Amino acid sequence: MALWGTIVNALAIIAGGILGSFIPKLAEGIRTTVMQGLGMTIVVLGVSMSFKTENILIAVVSLVVGGIIGELMKIDRMLEIVGMKLEKIVGSRLKGNIAAGFVTATLIYCVGAMAILGAIDGGLRHNHDILYTKAALDGFTAVIFASTLGIGVMFSAIPVFLYQGLIALSATWITHFLSDGLLNGVIREVTAVGGILIVGIGLNILEIKKINVANLLPSLIIAAIAVLVLSLV
Repeated sequence: MALWGTIVNALAIIAGGILGSFIPKLAEGIRTTVMQGLGMTIVVLGVSMSFKTENILIAVVSLVVGGIIGELMKIDRMLEIVGMKLEKIVGSRLKGNIAAGFVTATLIYCVGAMAILGAIDGGLRHNHDILYTKAALDGFTAVIFASTLGIGVMFSAIPVFLYQGLIALSATWITHFLSDGLLNGVIREVTAVGGILIVGIGLNILEIKKINVANLLPSLIIAAIAVLVLSLV
């Protein structure tokens, strides 16, 4: 089921938002330790995905070319601008903790590589490991946000479901136009490149190194194109 990971992710946010609205603010030590544990888990997940490649040159070329494209497009900056405009628009129309919690959580949960990578993986091969990990991360942060921003955090599950669901269904649609062998090759190499990006997300969470993962997102498209081009050679 292509949407299962997205459903689990949305339910985790709802559960975390409800729980967090009834408990006091978590201690800094607890929050840091749990986030570090989740960060290490994300790194392990990314490494395991990256080992699926059968042609490391595809990953190298994809990251180089995709990174250049992402930097020229300034994807991370574009996402920041969209986020600020959305916060300004929604915040000006709705006042109070519900609006603040909704906007803050929605931006964090939707504007990120894991949302895109997880939805693509769920749509292409019905593997929801990324979104399961994201659900754990989002569920915990929902508890933290709701304990400080209010119940509005829970409603961010709606745009998360719509956003990730659309990506997953689009990825499923693409599978109808490729042969099984070619589709497996695309999935394998896109998964490997995606795994490298997942490692970057984990390093960001662990605060080891700030990596502009958003600017590397075009690498996923380059990896798919590379497989298709090589199949014609």
